[in-house]
Amino acid sequence: MLGIDPGTARMGWGVVRQRAQDDEFELAAYGVITTTPQQSPPKRLQLIYKELVELLDRWQPGQMVVEELFFNKNTTTVIAVGQARGVALLAAANHEIEVYEYTPLQVKQSLIGYGRATKDQVQQMVQVMLGLDHIPQPDDAADALAVAMCHFRSRRYEDRLRGNLDT
Repeated sequence: MLGIDPGTARMGWGVVRQRAQDDEFELAAYGVITTTPQQSPPKRLQLIYKELVELLDRWQPGQMVVEELFFNKNTTTVIAVGQARGVALLAAANHEIEVYEYTPLQVKQSLIGYGRATKDQVQQMVQVMLGLDHIPQPDDAADALAVAMCHFRSRRYEDRLRGNLDT
């Protein structure tokens, strides 16, 4: 499972697996794709796409989970993040990988149990759930791991509702 926290300057990514024997999470890798403001917008998107393709080729995830946009008042930022998100969706489509999307509220609800949890609380939960001795840095990478774990938990919950798993 590849989690993506979209962004143009920094796109967080994280590869997480769920162990079948105990439903615990296992960290494979995480990081960020970084671009600079000195690069033209098309070059930034091209770099993001190229690095995403390399990640997909290397880790070969069966699914990609992308955090949905949180609308704020800065429309320039929203447009740039939306473009980066589009590049991630394109990379997944070109690799024929299923894509799932969750809002920040859904991620917080899934990991913390409270949709208004702070960013620090989410990052601390990522650390605990992955059994790490530190919070993954930078924040964008921790957010990508969180969205991936949210999908695992949501999928398990849906399976239980359908009666596919033991309680």
